[in-house]
Amino acid sequence: MESNSESDPNLLRLEIQHMTFNDNSSIPSSFLPINYPNNKIPMFARQLVRNNFRLLTSNVPRFVRFQSTFKLNPESVVFKHSSNPAVKFTNEHEWIAVHPDGTGFIGITNHAADALGDATFIELPSHQIGESVASGETVSSVESVKSASDIYSPIDCEIIEVNETLDSNPELINADPMGEGWIVKVKVAENASLDDLMDAEAYQTFVENSDH
Repeated sequence: MESNSESDPNLLRLEIQHMTFNDNSSIPSSFLPINYPNNKIPMFARQLVRNNFRLLTSNVPRFVRFQSTFKLNPESVVFKHSSNPAVKFTNEHEWIAVHPDGTGFIGITNHAADALGDATFIELPSHQIGESVASGETVSSVESVKSASDIYSPIDCEIIEVNETLDSNPELINADPMGEGWIVKVKVAENASLDDLMDAEAYQTFVENSDH
């Protein structure tokens, strides 16, 4: 979004005050434009502030999540259910981890979680436990500070459990979407196929191309 701070020094001050670091901490109050006569901030001062801010934030460590490389959180039940889950992705940014015993976990990817913003409510399909759902059928929805989005089942399956922790802690879907932020646990249908879904490499390419 374009800013009008070049023509209004007060907007520059406001802009700087609302900048945040990569770890979401606020910019120090001392790092504000100095006061000039009549509040006129020269062009070089504006650029200096912005350049220094970029320099400072470039050295702030980014919060690295397990799912940043489209991998399951190895400390989560999603990963620990068995030793060899197959992880696949959809073009709607859902993932499914299918274990050898036919158990699957479904959730949204880190890309989807970031796009949605801070989650405020997760609609869980508790009333559908024990029911079969078809591939592409809605199984949940996520409401956030930015928008709301339906979550679809990647394959034919039976819902056997929901992640009730998300009722009281919807932010978990942002903090660990490919781990403890899983949404539903399913029993994969015998005739279900993963062939039409993407592996991690294909999904990463899909995301990169979608962002261009």
